Amino acid sequence: MGDSSGSVSIDVERIYFGGKEHPVRTRYGSVSVSVYGDEDKPALITYPDVALNYMSCFQGLFFCPEAASLLLHNFCIYHITPQGHELGAAPIPSDVPELSVDNLADQVADVLDFFGLGSVMCMGVTAGAYVLTLFAVSFLHD
Repeated sequence: MGDSSGSVSIDVERIYFGGKEHPVRTRYGSVSVSVYGDEDKPALITYPDVALNYMSCFQGLFFCPEAASLLLHNFCIYHITPQGHELGAAPIPSDVPELSVDNLADQVADVLDFFGLGSVMCMGVTAGAYVLTLFAVSFLHD
């Protein structure tokens, strides 16, 4: 038997937490939305930073037992993963037009329409926070 350091290596992107993934068609292409928790609870929308998906961006928060318990106890979490950022995603074809941040904000509105959500809380990281801020400003009165 070899030496044991008492540690285990885990591929955190493969851990299953009971969420359900939904492909959502928007006016600017499809996004992946992973839903965790009771859909009757208030909605918390997350949006990752550039080149990340929800797992690589928010795993630190959602692997913290206290935070995960508090969030899942009080919210239904909708993790939006932009096109091309999903695990194992193929490269986006060159003939697909690049989306502006305004287009990405419109996709967030389409996701809310898909799930029939009204008022939501938003949490984004860096570019994701910017997209969610544009969404909030653009759809303030809807």
